[in-house]
Amino acid sequence: MLPVGEMDGPAGWAEIQELAVRAEAEGLDSAWVADHFHYQPPEGEIQGMHESWTLLSAVAAATRRIELAPLVLCSSFRSPGLVAKMAATLDFVSGGRLILGVGAGWHDPEYEAFGIPTDHRVGRFEEWLEIVVRLLRGERVTYEGSWYETHDAVLAPAPKRRIPILVAGNKPRMLRLVAHHADAWNTAWFGLPDDRLAERLRDLDAALADEGRDPAGLERTVGLIVRDPDQPADGEADDDTFAGSLTELAGLLSAHEQLGFGHAIVILDPMTPRSVERLAEAVRLSRG
Repeated sequence: MLPVGEMDGPAGWAEIQELAVRAEAEGLDSAWVADHFHYQPPEGEIQGMHESWTLLSAVAAATRRIELAPLVLCSSFRSPGLVAKMAATLDFVSGGRLILGVGAGWHDPEYEAFGIPTDHRVGRFEEWLEIVVRLLRGERVTYEGSWYETHDAVLAPAPKRRIPILVAGNKPRMLRLVAHHADAWNTAWFGLPDDRLAERLRDLDAALADEGRDPAGLERTVGLIVRDPDQPADGEADDDTFAGSLTELAGLLSAHEQLGFGHAIVILDPMTPRSVERLAEAVRLSRG
C-alpha cells in the first residue's frame, strides 16, 4: 500500500514515487492505493487524502513492471461507465498492469460532506458492478436499474486484455457478488491468521458453493498490517498489527499462503524505503 495523504504521514509525491519505484526494484509484485475524499475519525480532525486514480496514473508512468491497483475504488464516487473507461485507459497506458479493485464504500463522513447518498449502498454497488463488468468484458450494455441505466453502451476502444476485477467484501450479499463477478477477492486487515479470518474464508467458500463456482477460479488476497520494530512507528499499533522479526514476517506470509491466499497486500508502518526493502527480504525468505 502506498501512502495517499495526511493519514499516512507527511508523504509528498517524491516520497510516494520513491516507494513505488523501490517496490518494483526490490521485486515486489504490486502497488496499491486507497480511495477516499478524506478520513475523519470520531470526534477527530479530518485527515486529507489525495485522489487515488490520479496517483495511480502517475505511479504507472513512474514504473514499468509492477501491477497497479486501488484497494478499493469506491463505486459511489464515479459512474460505472466512467470507471470502465478509466480502467481500460489506465490498463492501456500501463501496458496491461491494472487490477481493478472495487467496493461499495463505507465511510459516512466523506459521503455526507460531499452530498453522496449513503442509503442502499450494496444495492447500488450491485447494479454498478454489473455494468462495469459487462463493459470491460466487451459487451454492449443496455441496463435499467433502480439507480443506474445505460443504453447500448460500449467501450471504444475496447480493453486489449481481460482486466482482472477484485471485489472487497465480507458480508453475505457482497460475497455473493464476489462469487458471481470477481476474478479476485480481498479481506482485510489482519496480522497472524485468526478465528475472524477463518470465518471469512468459510463464508467465502459457502458463497462460491451457492454460486456453483470452482474455488480455484478465484484468487484470494489478504490485507496485512506490518510494523518494523526497528524503526520509529507512524502511529499507535492495534490488535491486528504484526510487529515480528524479519524471520517471523516471512513466516507470516507463508502462513497466509498456506491458507490459500495468492496475494498479500501490506500496510507498512512506517511507510519508508527501508520498510519496503524489509518486506521484500521477507518475501524472498518465505519463498526459500
